[in-house]
Amino acid sequence: MARTGEFLMALDEGMLAYFREMADAMVSRFGIPRAEAVARINRAYVGQEFDPYPDLMCHELPEYWAHGLYFKPNAGRLPDDDPDTDLSVWKVRPAPPAASPAWTLEA
Repeated sequence: MARTGEFLMALDEGMLAYFREMADAMVSRFGIPRAEAVARINRAYVGQEFDPYPDLMCHELPEYWAHGLYFKPNAGRLPDDDPDTDLSVWKVRPAPPAASPAWTLEA
């Protein structure tokens, strides 16, 4: 497994695709730039090791993790990826600071 220029974790091709799907979900569902989505992933998972695809985290869809990286829990719960869920009532986690090494793509 190798580290990509995009993500700060060593990922095999399958896990790289999985993390890219997670970033894609944040871009399409929450309207944030791809650079921010990747930075949120990097902040959360830098320093962690992942098995080759399918790692244990793959028991959930990438959209599940995307919601947890973008929204703060409310009473210990996160919104699900149901398209009918009103996301406007959920508080957004702040993006990583601009000087954070989590930002690997141009904003």
